[in-house]
Amino acid sequence: MSAPALLLLAAALASWPPPRVALRLSPPRGARLAVPGRARELVGRRAVLLPAAAVLGGLLAGPGGAVAAVVLAATLHRHRTTARAERERASATAGLAEALASFAAEVRAGAPPAGAAAAAGADAHPAAARVMALVGATAHLGGDVPQVLRAARTREPAVAEHLDRLAGAWALAERHGIALAGPAGAVAEDLRARARVAGGLRARLAGPRATAAVLAGLPVLGVLLGEGIGARPIAVLTGGLVGQGLLVVGVGLACAGLAWTERIVDGVAR
Repeated sequence: MSAPALLLLAAALASWPPPRVALRLSPPRGARLAVPGRARELVGRRAVLLPAAAVLGGLLAGPGGAVAAVVLAATLHRHRTTARAERERASATAGLAEALASFAAEVRAGAPPAGAAAAAGADAHPAAARVMALVGATAHLGGDVPQVLRAARTREPAVAEHLDRLAGAWALAERHGIALAGPAGAVAEDLRARARVAGGLRARLAGPRATAAVLAGLPVLGVLLGEGIGARPIAVLTGGLVGQGLLVVGVGLACAGLAWTERIVDGVAR
């Protein structure tokens, strides 16, 4: 088997879809929510992906192929996981903004906070629905909503930074005896503005990200061109100790370049 086949198999492993995770929206005693098993899911995927990549790489291209396959699979998995988390944050932020706007409208119409939260979370984004369920359950029990929201940051990483704003707005309303509709609506408008800015920034950064991906793939094109002119680079990379070392170094440098570019782009996005 050839080095391109190794790269394709490693990419396929990194793109293997995760198992469906069932999320339960049923606040148990004390207004605590069931925590999604995202961390366990990611650890489980890595535990399968990296050994499988090492075995396939070793079978196809020897020890150097095993190391290169692990590096490539880990890089692709990290890239895919980061992109998915970014999309989830954007979607959750927009969903929370809409849920808070609905909550503010319900409060203005005269609904109590618990009922307004239940209505706002009925058809909301899953993360926003969990937040609204937490707010509704805590308000219904007469608990400290700001404190519970701040404590929920670790359970809702997609909207963690926004929970502090909502907690502050709720505490402000309680401290000064003002209606919740105003502060909640202000937080909703703030989140909408942030979502618009983030969306525009992602669109402007799509070009640099695509360029980085193309540059990372150029070595594969070079190997194929070498095969086309009879230089037999695949045989060199998989046949001897020097070639195996070159394979590892080449894949490592390509992955390092991709990771470094992603870090620069992510720094601009934040």
